[in-house]
Amino acid sequence: MEWQAWFTLGTIGLVIGALATNRIGVDVVMAGGLTLLLLFDIIPLQDAIAGFAHPAVLMIAALFVVAAGLQETGGMAALAQRLLGRPKTIRSAQLRLMTPVAVMSAFMNNTPIVAMYLPIVNDWARKLRISPSKLFMPLSFAAILGGACTMIGTASNIVVNRLYLTSLGSEPAMTSSNGVPFTPGSFWAVTVVGLPAAVCGIGLIVLTSRWLLPQRKPAAPITEEARKYKVEMVVQPDSPIVGKTIEEAGLRHLPGLYLTEIEREARVLPAVPPGERLQANDRLGFVGILESVVDLRKIRGLAPATDQVEKVAAGRRQRTLVEAVVARESPLVRRSVRETRFRTIYNAAIVAVHRHGQHIKAKIGDIVLQPGDTLLLDTHAGFVNTYRNSDDFYLVSTVEGSRPVRHERAWLALGILGLLVVLLTSGLIDPVAAALFCALAMVGTRCVTGTIARNSINWQVVIVIASALGIGEAMNQTGAAQHITAAILNLCGDLGPHAMLFVIFMLTSIFAQLITNSGAAVLMFPIAMETAQGVKVGEIVGVSPEPFVIALMVAAACSFITPIAYQTNLMVYGPGGYRFMDYPKLGVPLTLIVAAVAVLVTPLAFPFHPTG
Repeated sequence: MEWQAWFTLGTIGLVIGALATNRIGVDVVMAGGLTLLLLFDIIPLQDAIAGFAHPAVLMIAALFVVAAGLQETGGMAALAQRLLGRPKTIRSAQLRLMTPVAVMSAFMNNTPIVAMYLPIVNDWARKLRISPSKLFMPLSFAAILGGACTMIGTASNIVVNRLYLTSLGSEPAMTSSNGVPFTPGSFWAVTVVGLPAAVCGIGLIVLTSRWLLPQRKPAAPITEEARKYKVEMVVQPDSPIVGKTIEEAGLRHLPGLYLTEIEREARVLPAVPPGERLQANDRLGFVGILESVVDLRKIRGLAPATDQVEKVAAGRRQRTLVEAVVARESPLVRRSVRETRFRTIYNAAIVAVHRHGQHIKAKIGDIVLQPGDTLLLDTHAGFVNTYRNSDDFYLVSTVEGSRPVRHERAWLALGILGLLVVLLTSGLIDPVAAALFCALAMVGTRCVTGTIARNSINWQVVIVIASALGIGEAMNQTGAAQHITAAILNLCGDLGPHAMLFVIFMLTSIFAQLITNSGAAVLMFPIAMETAQGVKVGEIVGVSPEPFVIALMVAAACSFITPIAYQTNLMVYGPGGYRFMDYPKLGVPLTLIVAAVAVLVTPLAFPFHPTG
């Protein structure tokens, strides 16, 4: 083996070591490894940077925009709320959570799905009085399992698919086990293995989490010292919650938020019972913490009761919530909100006031402001920059995640997602073109703004995949992949193709724990292809690469064993109160059951077909 191959393997070792410390960002490490190979002229510049223009990278970026459209319109959140329900046991709760998450993850990036579900599951757990630790890890694992079910479910599938199609060139299509021609890279190719693996994985979690998933301390309860606001919302005449009871509308037992009264036709109904039915134009009074107020404003059919909100000079898409603390020398002090002409002067509407834990019974317009009052404002996105240094306020800050949800475009966003699936499954146009078209459709139909679309692209993921493609190309060009394959074949080559399939699966899964799933897939792809060419079946050397490619896709998704193996694992790590060793307790048996399914099912659907 020449020095270039040794240098490439040494670089990969440095990359893995740096990532294992968890002190440097994965994008910095992967880009650094690629740069090191460039500095020592291991790989030509054009080959090193080709990954940044790779079709898989473009497709992944487009899918992030599609996911943003679904999130901004509340399309997926609406489905999630309906599917969760109110189960009676932890097992049924886990099943009702994981099933839709896995299905959704098969058709869109799983990171925004988990991000969307985190607050929903946290509130759900409080309502059901279930420890979040029993739900958050299953949430992440279900998203990962679902991603392995289609060619677009996870970034690693997209990357391997494109690499495989490139390697085939003009070779004829493979055939399935029943002799029907099979087009390499078709949308449902990996489903035949990914779906049973997901079913078995979800079943294992439901059956064993009682013992393998410890119940850690639940999320911190809401304290009496938490800042609480009184807000009033009005039930719009065309609201879908008109005619529903408080319980049916989801307004009972809101975490940290309490329905204190209903004002209906000049009558006030205090201590509202859960069976009370809502009517059009009801004014609902709530007292609660800021996070729950934000969630309340995202319920379809509820609007702020003050008419000042609609008079704010800002488009609906530019609206946001802002907190502002009244300064002692502010001209607002000792004047009522109505007297201050607040909306006219500041182009913002006060929707709630917090005053040192006191319950302010007056209407918003009648409240006399005092120094230290915290105002919750509905205003334009530029308010913070405009008044950050104003003497009128001590502190001004934007409330995260408070943009209005475009409910009226939810079904349009879901329709675009359906169109994407149809285009990808039918093969009418190139998959990359289909993803780009649907991403542009999200922006063109105003399901998501151009700014939000740009910000929604996870550039860390893009850089990691593009850099991994360059490092993988270096393994090919230097012969490092061939030497690793030769070593594997010398050790296990006589065990047969099924054993080799298991070896490739486990090596890929181990790599996925140390680096990213996409990085592991890219680095293992040339090794898997070389292994297929060198494995023995009787006296014949070489089998079809198809089963190895499919198994590689499923294996790369098995990021279950450590919290740093995949971003969704990290996302649930803190909210679930987990410890590092909680992941391998459930992750190791989960990886083994998926490996067993892959090794048994893959050759049935994609026979080895000796080529020698």
